[in-house]
Amino acid sequence: MNYLFINGSPRKGNTWMLAEELKNGIARLSPDSVFDEIQLSGMGLPFCTGCSLCFRKGHSLCPHSETVQAIIDKIDWADGIVWATATYNMQPTALTKNLMDHLCFMLHRPYFFTKKAVVVSTVGGVGVKQCVKYLAGMLRGIGFNRCYEFPVAAYSWDDFKMSEKLRGKCAKLASAFHADVSSKKLHSPTWLQLIPYNLFRGMSLKYVSGSEFETCDGAHWASDFRSGAAYDPAVPVPFFKRWFGNVFYLLGKLMSSRITITYRK
Repeated sequence: MNYLFINGSPRKGNTWMLAEELKNGIARLSPDSVFDEIQLSGMGLPFCTGCSLCFRKGHSLCPHSETVQAIIDKIDWADGIVWATATYNMQPTALTKNLMDHLCFMLHRPYFFTKKAVVVSTVGGVGVKQCVKYLAGMLRGIGFNRCYEFPVAAYSWDDFKMSEKLRGKCAKLASAFHADVSSKKLHSPTWLQLIPYNLFRGMSLKYVSGSEFETCDGAHWASDFRSGAAYDPAVPVPFFKRWFGNVFYLLGKLMSSRITITYRK
């Protein structure tokens, strides 16, 4: 299995220590595993300018597309992703948030349906659960099949020492994550994943090619295998969830008949 470790912090501190503990746990379980990492601090990714080109015309036209695409390619390569970010003011770091801003178009056009992740964070005080929940929610929104949450209150600035109890939790999580990734089983989407997915599926049909305000979203959702399915065809969806998703699809179509998202031409 291929594993990608993303360090969304400006340095390798307490949170990276936990990420490496997870890496060591996976390596012990599967010596054949291949590991790679991204240090966001070294990627030189400029701040998102909010130009909306990724939404309207496609992310390849983003002014920072070369760097963004390099990160997407790394995630595509991996079977499992460990996403590490320190908690700053109860939220991820600016480095992490900036990357999420660049990937925000995937909330409209989810993509990473076969990927599974662990979101790990530490904090010197409070707010780590909010940070992890935000980032895990974002990853689910852009398609991640399963996200494990690992918030840890370290109560330390650069003097964090892992207890044996915490090492045991790391080993247990590494085992569960590796087993899930290795199984290649795709889990049914959550109820919350189905809501935005199907709202966009319905709303975006108003913006197909040739419409007044055509967008890349419109072209994306107009394809036959997307417009007619409550979730990506690669992922199993039981009947009752398909029904649930289709209700929000119809709601999205109704909303689009009343609201038009415009842009400067």
